[in-house]
Amino acid sequence: MPRTDTARFRHNQAILVGAIVATIGALPLASSRPYLLPVLLVPLAVAVWAWRAGTDADSRGLRVRALAGERRFSWEQVVELAADPRGRAVAQLDDGRWFVLPAVRGADLPRLVAAAGRDVTEADQ
Repeated sequence: MPRTDTARFRHNQAILVGAIVATIGALPLASSRPYLLPVLLVPLAVAVWAWRAGTDADSRGLRVRALAGERRFSWEQVVELAADPRGRAVAQLDDGRWFVLPAVRGADLPRLVAAAGRDVTEADQ
């Protein structure tokens, strides 16, 4: 029976706290001159990215979310899941491209495969 659970991978929420601190720190600079107001957009963009970016995996496939968009990949499109030398999880697609999965580490790959409704030993074969 396929699993309907969704595995959600998100970046550490300490990034969001850092963006809030950066916003508070940028307020005196941004309020000193009107042309410096866009400085506040940088911590705001980081906060939205920290809240939104990540990878969702379920029995239908992968959903990769970024700051301003998202992409979906069905499991049929994914040829291989692996870890790169930096410890990030990457997916090789059927057209030969490699795609970095945001917020997924190499150690999270068994959880990612389990979200597909497969056993890790079944995926190794």
